[in-house]
Amino acid sequence: MIEVWKEPWFPWAVALAVGLPILLIVLTEVYAWLVRRGSAAAQPVRLLRNLVVPVAALFVLLTLASSQQFDLTWVRVIGTVLGFLLILLVLSAFNVALFSNATEGSWQKRLPSIFVDIARLALILVGLAILFSWVWGADVGGLFTALGVTSIVIGLALQNAVGSVISGLLLLFEQPFKLGDFLDTGSVRGRVVEVNWRAVHIDTGNGIQVVPNSSLAGDSFTNLSEPAGAYVAVATVKFSTDDPPHVVVAMLSRVAGTLPTLDPDDRPSVSYSGNATYDVSLPVLSPAVETESISLFLGWLWYAARRADLALDGDATDPVNTSEAVHDALASYGPAFGLDVAHLGDVAPLCRIEQWGAGETVQEIGVVPDSLRIVVEGSLQLATPVPGGLLQFGTCDASDAVGQTSLTRQRTTYAATAEHPVLILRIPSNVVDAAVRRSPSVARRIGDSLDFRRQLAADAIAASQASVMTVAESAS
Repeated sequence: MIEVWKEPWFPWAVALAVGLPILLIVLTEVYAWLVRRGSAAAQPVRLLRNLVVPVAALFVLLTLASSQQFDLTWVRVIGTVLGFLLILLVLSAFNVALFSNATEGSWQKRLPSIFVDIARLALILVGLAILFSWVWGADVGGLFTALGVTSIVIGLALQNAVGSVISGLLLLFEQPFKLGDFLDTGSVRGRVVEVNWRAVHIDTGNGIQVVPNSSLAGDSFTNLSEPAGAYVAVATVKFSTDDPPHVVVAMLSRVAGTLPTLDPDDRPSVSYSGNATYDVSLPVLSPAVETESISLFLGWLWYAARRADLALDGDATDPVNTSEAVHDALASYGPAFGLDVAHLGDVAPLCRIEQWGAGETVQEIGVVPDSLRIVVEGSLQLATPVPGGLLQFGTCDASDAVGQTSLTRQRTTYAATAEHPVLILRIPSNVVDAAVRRSPSVARRIGDSLDFRRQLAADAIAASQASVMTVAESAS
């Protein structure tokens, strides 16, 4: 009778029968623990449990726990499969160790995934070549030579296409720009919307321009979005040499500071270049709004220069501010504010007709007005400050006025903005004071107008808060 326990394969068989289930149970628990933690190491552990360990057990059973010879074909097949799985396991473990917990800004994070995939494929091919050479005795030297010659032939035939791909890979690795950045290549200017191996797609505003990577890699270009922060748009304007530079600089700074596209963390600046020429630097939020910002600034500047009697582009003529227009406006709207017809000849030279462009703020919040402004043509949007911005609560139409607190010397509590171009009769505060002294009832009418607008603003704020509460209750 053969004593089984004395057979050379018996210890291996017992070790497999006992150790394999225990090892699989342990790996299952480790895998579940890693999954609960969301660890990237769960993937190589799963590969080890599901494939590597079972195939390794089968290989050990066939070679060490039996009398089979390794040179049998089907044993070699299993050995080849086991070797391939071990290569995958090692690469997976290296991938977790190097890239899974990489910090932002490190070379691992900046390395494009395509490079990792190419390196993984190359290592797998080299590992398979060594494995076939060891297990099957294959001559892989000739295979590598053939692949090298073939690669040279293909590279020469496709050098232009391959050049673009290599340039794309280098751009991806260096990352001189990213999606959403604005580029200026000299011939193309716009926002990057796509980057692939062959080309960069740039949105110019008039379509998508496709720029080959080889062109970007071989020439210089400007990333308008770097460094982070505001993009400075420059507008150059010219006035008359008779206009005092300090007055012009103050007016340019005031107009530029009201642009809605400015970066809130920066302020515009003005420099005098001589010969009545001024450069205005506008720190805007993005290169995409450069043209819009300069256009809006130049439009508002035209109105502001006329109101200040400054000669923008050498012309200080204001076609609407004539003595006849001022007298007619005072005759139409002055009596409601205590300006009798008998006194118009005295006050008309002190008043003027102003033009304001669409979007300009006629009355700011928190200032003491220097004049009473009566709307002659057009209308103004009235808005009161609320958390997060401004809330519109009414309009100021023709024959109505803003700046009533110039009489009481109080700061304004709401803003008045021109929705469209408007004409306004500006009456200095000293003229209004004289009119009130002649007719005290004017002060009462102005006070009633202020109270009415304060009530309108309070009602709008209460309605807005009630609407927010209703939406919140509906969402809950």
